[in-house]
Order: sequence, then structure tokens, then C-alpha cells
Amino acid sequence: MKNFKAVKNIIFDFGGVVLDIDPVQTLNELKKLGFNEPELLEKPEFKDQIMGKFERGILTPETFRNKIRKFLNLDVSDQRIDDAWNALLLDIPKERIKVIEQAKTHYNIFLLSNSNEIHYDVYVRDLQLRFGYREFDQLFHKAYFSFDLHLSKPNPEIFEFVLDQHKMLPEETLFIDDTLEHIESARKLGFQTYHLEKPVRLRDLFTDGRLKEDLK
Repeated sequence: MKNFKAVKNIIFDFGGVVLDIDPVQTLNELKKLGFNEPELLEKPEFKDQIMGKFERGILTPETFRNKIRKFLNLDVSDQRIDDAWNALLLDIPKERIKVIEQAKTHYNIFLLSNSNEIHYDVYVRDLQLRFGYREFDQLFHKAYFSFDLHLSKPNPEIFEFVLDQHKMLPEETLFIDDTLEHIESARKLGFQTYHLEKPVRLRDLFTDGRLKEDLK
């Protein structure tokens, strides 16, 4: 059972915690474009050299699209690549925005996301149109994205950077993520952590903006 009484700060992951995602949808859209080798997406040449570098802002969107075309052997437009790449982005439920807004009245709250420019443009527009926030820095006390920092989880340096920026202690900081590798990295630095797994939802962790003290 978790004891979150000492928590002063909460760092939220984005995809899978705040935003619903389904990577299968991107695979399905790529298949419609003629891609029939899903095993390529698991190769280090894709995960590390293309997707990983794009998430760290090393590759521009233009370079990323060109590398996708070459690596996956697709002869399609930029727009069709973007549409397939963005298909995994589903929805930010209104209830989660409310949970975050309530939590902000009790804790210092931050967003820390492995993300890329193509995805960012989509969900920041959704945030503006549906919820009236111009950017994520208005919803959270501060939002950090890997493509902007040129660092990504689970690299411990990205956690150390956020701690240092706000003079926070890891033992007073809760990190919530749906990826175990990221959780383990933060835990080694002394963070309190919560590995969010279905069927548990973000709202199940809070009551009126405060963390429940009986979480398993």
C-alpha cells in the first residue's frame, strides 16, 4: 500500500496517463499505405535511430518523414505520414482535466512527456479548442516535452533536470507513468512512484484533488 502523505510535487506522464493512446491505430494506418512489415518498427534502427531521435528533437519533422519513407519503403505525401503517425492519439477525457485542475490546488504539478513535434501540434490544438488552455504550461505549473529538452525518459538526466529547475526533492515528488522502465528509473533517483496500469485510471488516484492514502 502506498503512503503519499509526504508528497508536495506530482510529475505526470502524458500518453497513457493523461491522453488515451492506441499504437495499433498507427500500425493500421501504415498498412493502408502499403506497409506490411510491422517487425521493422521493433528494430533498433527504427526505435532508436528514427523514433528515439525524433522524440529528442534531434531530427526535424521533415527529416523524420523522409526517414520514414525510406525505412518503411513508402511513397506517400507528408500529410499521409502525419495522419498515420497521429492515428494513435485518441482523447483527453474531460474528467482527467478536472482531476489535474483539482490537484493543482494542492500540489506543484508538472507534465513530463516523451513526445515529438508532429504529435505535439495535434494535442496542443485539442487542448486549446476543447478546454481553453493556450498551452500545457497553463494547465500544469510547467510542462516538459522530450523534443524540446533533447532528453527522454528513462534517461535519469531528464528527471534530474526537472528536479533542479524547481528545487524539488525526489522523496517529496510523485512520478506517475504507465511505462515500467520509466518508473524504475525515477525510483532509483529516490522518487515516489505510481505505475498506472489498466483498469486503474488517473481519477482513481485522487479524491477532490488530493492523493488517496490507500492506493495499492
